[in-house]
Amino acid sequence: MTLRAYIVEDSSTIRDNLIATLKELARIEPVATTGSEHEAKRWLAANAWDLAIIDLFLQEGSGMNVLEACRQRPAGRKVVVLSNHSSRDVRWRCQQLGADACFDKSTELEALVDYCAQLRASTEGPAGAAALVTAPEKAVPASPA
Repeated sequence: MTLRAYIVEDSSTIRDNLIATLKELARIEPVATTGSEHEAKRWLAANAWDLAIIDLFLQEGSGMNVLEACRQRPAGRKVVVLSNHSSRDVRWRCQQLGADACFDKSTELEALVDYCAQLRASTEGPAGAAALVTAPEKAVPASPA
């Protein structure tokens, strides 16, 4: 099964690199992208997707609002935050808004790719279903320090 990813990222350079990396290393299929809150919320509500990767600071609006709009998503759909702003407090707030994981753009891209690969593997039948999809311990702490 192909995992369909929607990417909410306003930097075209980061977005293009992320698309190439996800396709090559995690075998994830990016199906659409945007850099705005309004477009992201509209697209996510109207389309089928398996994974949303959301930046917090966008050209228009906030990734936090996109994350909050995904709270009532169907079971099985995963939402992760990929941001340069990933302090313990921000990670905690993202978790409170329903993020499955939170990754720092500058230091945790490999962890994001690993998370996506594990997610894809968990959807590939009985052998993959046994794979436990977990983010690194520091991806989303339980509470702020």
